Amino acid sequence: MGANSSSISELPENEYLKKLSGAEPISENDPFWNQLLSFSFTTPTNSADLKLLEEATISVCKSLVEKNPRTGNLGSLIKVFLSRTKELKISAECQNHLFIWQAHNALFIICCLLKVFISRMSEEELQLHFTYEEKAPGSYGAECEDLIEELLCCLIQLIVEIPLLDITYSISLEAVTTLIVFLSCQLFHKEILRESIIHKYLMHGRCVPYTSRLVKTLLYNFIRQERSPPPGTHVFQQQTDGGGLLYGIASGVATGLWTVFTLGGVGSKSSPQLEQCSPLANQSLLLLLVLANLTDAPDTPNPYRQAIMSFKNTQDNTAFSSSNPHAFQINFNSLYTALCEQQKSDQATLLLYMLLHQNGNVRTYVLARTDIENLVLPILEILYHVEERNSHHVYMALIILLILTEDDGFNRSIHEVILKNITWYAERVLTEISLGSLLILVVIRTIQYNMTRTRDKYLHTNCLAALANMSAQFRSLHQYAAQRIISYTCRHLRRYVYVLDKLYFPHSHCSTLQHCFSTLSDNGEELLSLTCSHILRSYASSLFSLLSKKHNKVLEQATQSLRGSLGSNDSPLPDYAQDLNVIEEVIRMMLEIINSCLTNSLHHNPNLVYALLYKRDLFEQFRTHPSFQDIMQNIDLVISFFSSRLEQAGAELSVERVLEIIKQGAVALPKDRLRKFPELKFKYVEEEQPEEFFIPYVWSLVYNSAVALYWNPHDIQLFTMDSG
Repeated sequence: MGANSSSISELPENEYLKKLSGAEPISENDPFWNQLLSFSFTTPTNSADLKLLEEATISVCKSLVEKNPRTGNLGSLIKVFLSRTKELKISAECQNHLFIWQAHNALFIICCLLKVFISRMSEEELQLHFTYEEKAPGSYGAECEDLIEELLCCLIQLIVEIPLLDITYSISLEAVTTLIVFLSCQLFHKEILRESIIHKYLMHGRCVPYTSRLVKTLLYNFIRQERSPPPGTHVFQQQTDGGGLLYGIASGVATGLWTVFTLGGVGSKSSPQLEQCSPLANQSLLLLLVLANLTDAPDTPNPYRQAIMSFKNTQDNTAFSSSNPHAFQINFNSLYTALCEQQKSDQATLLLYMLLHQNGNVRTYVLARTDIENLVLPILEILYHVEERNSHHVYMALIILLILTEDDGFNRSIHEVILKNITWYAERVLTEISLGSLLILVVIRTIQYNMTRTRDKYLHTNCLAALANMSAQFRSLHQYAAQRIISYTCRHLRRYVYVLDKLYFPHSHCSTLQHCFSTLSDNGEELLSLTCSHILRSYASSLFSLLSKKHNKVLEQATQSLRGSLGSNDSPLPDYAQDLNVIEEVIRMMLEIINSCLTNSLHHNPNLVYALLYKRDLFEQFRTHPSFQDIMQNIDLVISFFSSRLEQAGAELSVERVLEIIKQGAVALPKDRLRKFPELKFKYVEEEQPEEFFIPYVWSLVYNSAVALYWNPHDIQLFTMDSG
């Protein structure tokens, strides 16, 4: 594992670390601190080396935990760091490399020690370790809270006040990382922490006045995506060929100290999109998500969430509301660009969700953009590659679409944006298609994947809701999008008949139907031949007439009959029986979507009418079904009207001629003959206690994608290793 690995393994034997964790108290003015903090350290670049660093730190910490009550050396180290940060701003302006270097090293040691302390003791025990002093080994007084609060405030001040330069990049990154570590106690609890000592400091007292500046700085770190400085360009040149831990100011600083690296996390999937071009941007975004999802205090709402909910565009000159002291302004154009460019990461998609859902200013701005495709296309690509994404990322992408489709202006504008050559869509070559038609194709594909693989009701419900929101504004649907709407509906109509057949006649069901469905692929609607249509024509109508008499009673009797054939009342029903209600819900919603389009924009969508007429045999069988007959009235009327016009035009018509007849008929069809239904509108509402979902999700992102942070997976209590 190279020289670095061997040097890490030697850390517990290092004389300076042994003295820090030893029995001898070290005063804040001791020259020892200059020696301790004048080290160079080649940063680990893989999980194995980070694990070694963690294990080495544990060894030092065990000794420090034992001796610190008598020596107070942890408090002394923190005070040394605090004293040095007072001059950091001037040091940055004066290019004082040495001063910044030692302050960074002090914070690096503090962060490593804190991470182990927090993973192995309660917050109350941690608080005690901040109180220990040489003169009073076991004292517990007011200073304990002051030192923790002073360190937290110092870290926040460092983040918001120190200019981001090559020489300050690493200490800024370390400050953000240390704040994440301070909050990481949540990782070691199964239950959501609602009362925490660290939360109290961050939401009350001296830290609160910095809320808006901290949120703004973290957002700008994300927006700017500043790359880490090239190794060796901003500190002393390496004066040794050793790759390990070197002490003494004369030894210089290894270029590796400022070498920034990426780590996907233990058990995480490594993939190119997770490589961090900007560690500070990634870490800042993770800290922002953690802060925004802290639970409200009993008497105080989360100020960081309030800041995220209320910030405005720099071009917005309206006065701030006096009810929110944490409001601020930020450049929305820069924010929008960063959000469009970074959607491959879970954390950027989660940020976009939070802003659209919680900040009305951002939502209004996004919906007014004339280049909305730059945001929507990355979201569609997430959904298209659903097999490669974790379920939480897919949920967030889908909910973003649902929020966007709540706006009628968005639903109209996406059909006006014409895209060319969508290379990532593999099912069919799409040389030219509207953004709206592409959205329909991707959402239907997501529903289909879910119904055949994951079978998640929440997912398909939200997909259908997004399509329903759009349906009244469907315009000039692409031929393929129109086909997919109709063929996907037909797939479920056929599936429905097949399931009913098995429920009513479990031992002698239709072998042809069974064969057809057993050979269907994800896109295999066309595999169902006319033979199946012949069966449906003679079979479905009698079945539906039976259902119309006593729909629920018949189903109940069929279910009991099926249980009897299984030999036990306790036997679970087969999947096809359990799926019947789900299939019926999907069919109902798809029929409502088709009906909404026909009622509101029939003349704009000849391709949809064409696809409907092409599959009319199947739709005609469902006109008497008790669950669908109301919604089938308009569809049946459209089928009858246009079928009649096509019959009058003669046989063997070309596709172009059929479309021409449809366009002419759309103008001639009396609109008052179509029955009006309530407008299809669905609004996303966050479930009660959303923190039960979001807090484990956010911390799983920290665990898997934070830079230079490793936690032992066996210690994690908040989520399982396959979470997210």
